[in-house]
Amino acid sequence: MTRSRKEAKLTMPLLPKSLTGIQGLDEVTFGGLPMGRTTLVCGGPGCGKTVFAMEFICRGVIEYNEPGVFITFEEKEQDLEDNFASLGFDLKALVKQKKLVIDYVFIERSEIEETGEYDLEGLFVRLTAAIDAIGAKRVVLDTIEALFAGFANVAILRAELRRLFRWLKDKGVTAIITGEKGDALLTRHGLEEYVADCVIVLDNRVSDQIATRRLKIVKYRGSRHGTNEFPFLIGEAGISVFPMTSLLLGSAVSSERVSSGIASLDAMLGDQGYYRGSAVLISGSAGSGKTSIGAQFVDAACRSGSRALYFAFEESEGQICRNMKSIGIDLKKWVNKGLLRVMANRATLWGLEMHLVMAHKVVKEFGPSCVVIDPITTLIGGGTLAEPKAMMARLLDFLKNEGITVLVTDLTFNEKGIATEIGISSLCDTWMNLSMEPQGYKRMRRLSIIKSRGMNHDHEMKDFIITGKGLELKSITGKKEVPHDPI
Repeated sequence: MTRSRKEAKLTMPLLPKSLTGIQGLDEVTFGGLPMGRTTLVCGGPGCGKTVFAMEFICRGVIEYNEPGVFITFEEKEQDLEDNFASLGFDLKALVKQKKLVIDYVFIERSEIEETGEYDLEGLFVRLTAAIDAIGAKRVVLDTIEALFAGFANVAILRAELRRLFRWLKDKGVTAIITGEKGDALLTRHGLEEYVADCVIVLDNRVSDQIATRRLKIVKYRGSRHGTNEFPFLIGEAGISVFPMTSLLLGSAVSSERVSSGIASLDAMLGDQGYYRGSAVLISGSAGSGKTSIGAQFVDAACRSGSRALYFAFEESEGQICRNMKSIGIDLKKWVNKGLLRVMANRATLWGLEMHLVMAHKVVKEFGPSCVVIDPITTLIGGGTLAEPKAMMARLLDFLKNEGITVLVTDLTFNEKGIATEIGISSLCDTWMNLSMEPQGYKRMRRLSIIKSRGMNHDHEMKDFIITGKGLELKSITGKKEVPHDPI
């Protein structure tokens, strides 16, 4: 009797892999790089090839007790030690512990003269000695172009490339070879990408004067892998890859409520406030009070002893704290106590992907229970209208998966309507709209709850009043409203 497909799949052997220790990379590769095989990491200048390769070696030593050999053709040992000290890697100490070998092979192109057949026997001898000296499990060659510098015999070059990859595989080491980007192909020689078992392309892309580093796994023999482009950051702790394009709707759902900080608004939301881990959208025209609602929310969170994170795209931290103090909200107090962190940057500082990267990073580091993003409208300048919506979808999913309650503000330019500029209302659990309504010679602020999933909520439009002691919502009374100009 033939086995079912499901049974056959369960008994199918999995490809052995080596964990890299690089944040996010093991997730998109589903377990790391192919063990005992060679991976090609290629890209243009400044994209992070050497950092990638060295972190693979260092993480192997520090986290998995796998000694490594780093053969460099471009940078001396001292230069590498100085450069990677800034990322927290003490290469000298690892060498002294006999966990790491760094071997600088000097090749001067102007001094090379091709007189006969060229082979890599000298490199193999050198590699064998280094691997045997420390029992290395990982090997890096950085970069392969320097190894073949000055040799024009393409047939020999291609034969030796194949031989090098085969030799590394026979030695049973997990290897990374870095290569420079070619004009038409992934690499200059165009063969490495076919011989390697895994190919990773790094890219430092500039769009509208904004640079973003991205990673793409072009191929991975014998294993499934993430096929999208992933933004990555080179920070003080090395490389962080952010696989944010996988949007599985699997976030945990909580029935716990968190206060909006406005008692009368909590009453409109079933007398309890927002659901913890939900997404709240505040839309409205300029001056309607969106930022004030966001500030009241983080103030309430900090009063309860929770941490709050505030992303500000239009005002500095000092300006927000000063302005909110005029309505009785002292945010500076929470900043000083370490309960509130304000990240104030122009939306044009980075591209949309880098905003995602930085948001992931600071959320993981700070661990807030609530996040305010004010306003998301400024992100429109970072791409086409569809791109900010996709970016916000990924960010909202990330925050909800972390169990974080997020409040975002969105500026509307049409006071008569409630359509949002980026169009994320369907992604949010609670949506409230603020408007400025004419009443006689005054303009009154009004708030209405458009929707609030999973709870009974007030459908009545309320007067929204900003006082010196905070925010209030009251039933509409007084004079009859002056109708909008029909034009």
